[in-house]
Amino acid sequence: MRTWLLFLAATVGAQTPAPSSAFVSGDAELTGLIGGKPLVIRTTSRLAGAIDSVKWDGIEFIDSHDHGRQLQSAINADIGGVYHVECYNPTEAGSVVDALGPKSTSRLEQLTLTKDGLLATRTRMAFWLAPGMKSGGHVALNDRLLSDHVLTKQVRIGRPGMDHVLDYRVKFTVPADRPHTYLQVEGLTGYMPWSFSEELRFDAKTSTLLPLSRQNGEQPDPVVLSTLSGSHAMGVFSPYRPPAGQPAVGYGRFRFEHDKVMKWNCVFRLRSPGGIVPGDYAYQLYVVIGTREDCRRTLAALTQEFAAR
Repeated sequence: MRTWLLFLAATVGAQTPAPSSAFVSGDAELTGLIGGKPLVIRTTSRLAGAIDSVKWDGIEFIDSHDHGRQLQSAINADIGGVYHVECYNPTEAGSVVDALGPKSTSRLEQLTLTKDGLLATRTRMAFWLAPGMKSGGHVALNDRLLSDHVLTKQVRIGRPGMDHVLDYRVKFTVPADRPHTYLQVEGLTGYMPWSFSEELRFDAKTSTLLPLSRQNGEQPDPVVLSTLSGSHAMGVFSPYRPPAGQPAVGYGRFRFEHDKVMKWNCVFRLRSPGGIVPGDYAYQLYVVIGTREDCRRTLAALTQEFAAR
């Protein structure tokens, strides 16, 4: 974890200005080629710089809708040992109260798109629930809409010798205002169109993609969601190794029948009865994009590379 923290501090943190309430545009496009076909990644001011669209080979991979269904990052945390999902939930793209509106409660503080193809943002995240709202029958633990939790991300298309990936790096800055003993970090999640209905896991022993059982939730292997034909697919891999005594990385897949939307995520967890130390927590992820076979081959190469380290 500290390796990526040092990288981010050197490349983004050092040039990040002091937080400001001034408006920063979140409208940007990062373009490139994957497998010789065009890839267009779009961020918007509506979502405070979160990724609203990933289009490859003319096909949209993100089912962006409200301020929760994007390619984005979030945190769930306890307050005073009390933890309920979504009840203390800083979220990159905004709050549930933003609904389908044109603005985000999250505050984009910086967006940079460099000539060499690096997209970098810094966002002060909104709580998903407004004070007094409930999730699963439990009342929100936050007392305001805008949190002091900050997300910094870097996104680059491809990496040396490997073009079917997004090199995706995130850093969460956890403040000291409300001490936590538990952090559930959704390093990245992707909400995808219903047509990506084939749920697969990458089996490192055989270097194959195998069907996942039909149940929502996490398991230990990288996940890929694919069209039935295999012509288009997306998945996620992280080389992150949790510190001793901490939970393993979780790769989730979810199917929401009512909304006709699919979801994958990559989740990291930290527990400390004595309190989570405030500061920066950084993670490396690779989003694999292409055909189903492109994703399989790329996951095999990533697994082999990082297993040797």
